[in-house]
Amino acid sequence: MGSTDTTRILLTGAAGRVGTQLRPLAAREGRTLRLLDITTPAAVEGSGAEETVIASLTDTEALLEACRGVSAIVHLGGQSVESTLDDVLDRNVRGTLNLLEAARLAGVPRVVLASSAHAVGFHQYDGTPVAADAPARPDTLYGWSKAAIESAGRLYHDRFGMDIICLRIGSWFPTPNGMRGLSTWLSPADGHRLVEACLSCREPGYRIVWGVSRNTRGWVSLAEGEAIGYHPLDDAEQFAPEVIGECGLPDPADPITPRLGGDWCAIPLGQTL
Repeated sequence: MGSTDTTRILLTGAAGRVGTQLRPLAAREGRTLRLLDITTPAAVEGSGAEETVIASLTDTEALLEACRGVSAIVHLGGQSVESTLDDVLDRNVRGTLNLLEAARLAGVPRVVLASSAHAVGFHQYDGTPVAADAPARPDTLYGWSKAAIESAGRLYHDRFGMDIICLRIGSWFPTPNGMRGLSTWLSPADGHRLVEACLSCREPGYRIVWGVSRNTRGWVSLAEGEAIGYHPLDDAEQFAPEVIGECGLPDPADPITPRLGGDWCAIPLGQTL
């Protein structure tokens, strides 16, 4: 559908950890962020023009109204960790389908979907970077729901021509969380760079892109992100001495060690984290 106007962006999950980090970084002159969440997002220093919509992803009428007049959607809302089947179905699968349908009806041309490394958590790093479009190998019900979100995006691109970019986010935190984070970290600044690339690239069609920084110990391909203008600058290696000192080196004989999903490959399915 070509390049997108970015004057009004709908940000779902705006009250969450990632949404809160993104808001001040995404602020710019002439842009309004329409914040959607089930709770009122806290005030954030440095944020720009904002509108607030208190609604659930299960409320189809509210979603349609929230989508009216926006030029693109960044979808961060939903269940963010492993949980029960009902939770991941309602909040992630049905919630994302509701949003995509509302976007279609409102004429929104582009949606950026937050997927996860856990959609491919059982892939193993063997020294060759894992491609962004590697087949789904979810490690949990949560990971399975993210794989379902990706396929829903494919459906809405193929059937309705919407631009859909799915972000297989590694670990979007201010600093890496544990040894796995040295490979999967996405800094807040690079997360913002990634979102802006998704919003501004011309005619992306349907794509899956890794959401990671330029980590020295990285496991995944950056080529697909670079193809849409995402050029990460940060590297988790600056935190390596501290992380290794705290966590110790992983056991290379442990079959979990090289898995993209890390410990999630071994937790009980449906366990609420």
